[in-house]
Amino acid sequence: MTLMKSLMGATATLALSAGAALAEPALIFDLGGKFDKSFNEAAFGGAQRWAEESGGTFREIELQSEAQREQALRRFAEAGSNPIVTMGFGMADPLSSVAPDYPDTKFVVIDVTWLDQPNIRQVGFAEHEGSYLVGMMAAMASKTNTVGFVGGMDVPLIRHFGCGYAQGVKAVNPDATVIANMTGTTPAAWNDPVKGSELTKAQISQGADVVYAAAGGTGVGVLQTAADEGILSIGVDSNQNHLHPGKVLTSMMKRVDVAVYEAMTAGESIEAGVFSMGLAEEGVGYALDENNAALVSDEMKAAVDKARQQIIDGEIEVVSYYADNSCPVLKF
Repeated sequence: MTLMKSLMGATATLALSAGAALAEPALIFDLGGKFDKSFNEAAFGGAQRWAEESGGTFREIELQSEAQREQALRRFAEAGSNPIVTMGFGMADPLSSVAPDYPDTKFVVIDVTWLDQPNIRQVGFAEHEGSYLVGMMAAMASKTNTVGFVGGMDVPLIRHFGCGYAQGVKAVNPDATVIANMTGTTPAAWNDPVKGSELTKAQISQGADVVYAAAGGTGVGVLQTAADEGILSIGVDSNQNHLHPGKVLTSMMKRVDVAVYEAMTAGESIEAGVFSMGLAEEGVGYALDENNAALVSDEMKAAVDKARQQIIDGEIEVVSYYADNSCPVLKF
């Protein structure tokens, strides 16, 4: 059974120090909430799988503000949690401050790969590779030759998704139009389904008939509006095909669940360092199940699977937005 704790304010934060100093793993969700049906929920799924298979328990926190990041790290470390798994690039600075103070504690961070601490495992994903594949699918499914991309917080990570997506679209149809919008510039952009809906409607008015959401909880509004308006959507991180069966073309799977599961399975002996999960490592990909099978033709699947192998073999190079903070085929 999972030991559940949530940070709802200063009082709740102090409560983290309660309980026995057991070497239970801990999981700190990013802003947007555990049940965002995307990034955080994938992490929760990995932790749940570990708990069910091992019979172990883990501590968890849903952060309510930026200020609580460092508080949560220190409280869990003081309580003896090990490893402490953290979600999102927003944990980079807090980890830089906290990790040196607890050299015997192992920390894991998803979506950060630039820290220099011997007790941190950093896991990055080749989101652009998976996004390239779903971009191909979007172009093949589009009847208007116009597709959309709705990002969450306007940061390089989300532009990385969008850039890979646009390259996949253009590989199939060089004349296609890709409309890209970001939800905002603050963490609130991860949990604003109303704004996601508004952006989707705006893109539909410009001709988009397939929209890819890389926006955390905001994406729920994108997928809902796409279904309501009779166009296709593409989910992200978790398999979101089931949210609107027959209306979600596919989901770009980012196997955060696997990264969290492996971290908790390794426990205190987990190896620190920088690790990357791309197509070759099955860290990203596209989702195919009974909910979208009728939407994905044999031709589409064959084309995407061929491209997947070509990317793995180095025959196709998907340009990374991180290379020079620009995208050759998309203006944000």
